[in-house]
Amino acid sequence: MHHLYYRGSPDSAEEAFVPVLGKESTLAAVKESQCLDICGVADEHGAVDANQLGAHCGAAPQIHETHTGIVILIGSRAYKVKKAVTTDFLDFSTVELRERACNREVFLNRRLARDSYLGVAHLTDPAGGSSEPVIVMRRYPDSARLATMVRAGVDVEPNLAAIAEALAVFHAAADRGAPISESGTANAVSARWEENLTVLAGFVGSVLTDQTLHEIRSLSNEFMRGRHSLFAERIEKGLIVDGHGDLMAEDIFCVPGGAVLLDCLEFDDHLRYVDCADDAAFLAMDLASLGRDDLAEYFIDQYTQSSAIDTPQSLWHFYVAYRAVVRAKVDCIRFTQGRPASADAAIAHLELAHRYLRAGAVRLIRIGGGPGTGKTTLAKALSERTGAQVISTDAVRRELQEQGVIAGEPGILDGGLYSTQNVAAVYETVLQRARKFLAWGQSVILDGTWRDPHQQERTRDLACQTHAVLHEFECHVPLSLTQNRIAHRGPTLSDATSDIAAALDVTARTSDTVLRIDTNRPVAESVAQIEAAFRLS
Repeated sequence: MHHLYYRGSPDSAEEAFVPVLGKESTLAAVKESQCLDICGVADEHGAVDANQLGAHCGAAPQIHETHTGIVILIGSRAYKVKKAVTTDFLDFSTVELRERACNREVFLNRRLARDSYLGVAHLTDPAGGSSEPVIVMRRYPDSARLATMVRAGVDVEPNLAAIAEALAVFHAAADRGAPISESGTANAVSARWEENLTVLAGFVGSVLTDQTLHEIRSLSNEFMRGRHSLFAERIEKGLIVDGHGDLMAEDIFCVPGGAVLLDCLEFDDHLRYVDCADDAAFLAMDLASLGRDDLAEYFIDQYTQSSAIDTPQSLWHFYVAYRAVVRAKVDCIRFTQGRPASADAAIAHLELAHRYLRAGAVRLIRIGGGPGTGKTTLAKALSERTGAQVISTDAVRRELQEQGVIAGEPGILDGGLYSTQNVAAVYETVLQRARKFLAWGQSVILDGTWRDPHQQERTRDLACQTHAVLHEFECHVPLSLTQNRIAHRGPTLSDATSDIAAALDVTARTSDTVLRIDTNRPVAESVAQIEAAFRLS
């Protein structure tokens, strides 16, 4: 029986695996070898099953090398060995440290792939040298790799649903607690962003442009500054867990019986202590980077359903962008290691991050205009397109009236139910509710006349205080059309009459910052005009 042993410390593929096939051989001989024997497998409890692996004969081994390890694929097994290296984030300099790292990797990955991580074996030296730990795994066909399937155009939605379910179940049972939750604070998340952006800044000029990096930093900072209460709430709800940390499509296999999620991040616990959404967003980012935004959105929807965790869309976008920034950093490091193609990958990942940060910007959208101008219809249509929360002055007014907070006769301009005091109470409630939604990361649409310049200014102050992007719109149609709409419309929360519409039309005042929207056309065209304004902001 042929044994596999290593010569010295495994600093490279040449030295890591040298099989004894009658004579000492090199890496080339390993690739040509038809037989490999591992002398035993020890699980995390120390049990050894020498018969579990046996000899694997067949095609020549495939060998993959990274700067920290080597993977040999042969037959139905994959063997991973750590190199004797020390970096800024890991230390594999001694056999003992490599042994500990291998056992830790197997332990962590068995949380999601118990049947895939068979244990830690040891490569023995016939000359009597110390043994070298090696992780033994099941090998899966490349055709079952999620990334391969996506690139081939295979329908992977059923697989993504299964992955989302598996991840949700894993997160529900994952470790959590005070030390883990500390990694989910706004300050901790901000620090991780800054660490990655600082590394990327070193590649401006050689790989990246300063403008893109500056915009990403600005957008991410704006989101963080206004969302401290959101991050605090996520911690309070126990949503910071010891997760996977590196959920890439390349490391997920779709096989009979379900999806297999491999290779969690094992070298730094704190980088694995993340929000559930952050963990899931890694795969969403990877799907988007493969050109499938639709699959990224589908996976997020499936995870949301499986986990029953309410997460604002802006936070999903924020974490997808974060994961893209992390990948861009890895790409840049690989570029310095002699991989020129990684420069293009870094640029693509940063562009993806920029796109998602812009899409995920928290927005305060004020849609004003007189009665009958179509502002409520427009607000509803825009909400359906963007997911923004509508807060209507008419709805709030009716609610406060039913609660007895305000009272008076309807249909009287500046009097009765619409007295200065009552109007102030309505707008105060509207803005208070908007503040809570914005702090939570939820974009808001304010639906009302908004004819008072003071109340308009208050929305600007609110946007500034919550670090939200403010958009001001005012609906306009000919007075004759508004009066006709009011006369013929069905049940509504509005108490406005045609006479009130005429009076407001005369007194209407519009700020230079307000974009006029012609609502005497299909509502889809007005929505498109507003979305175009979003892209310019």
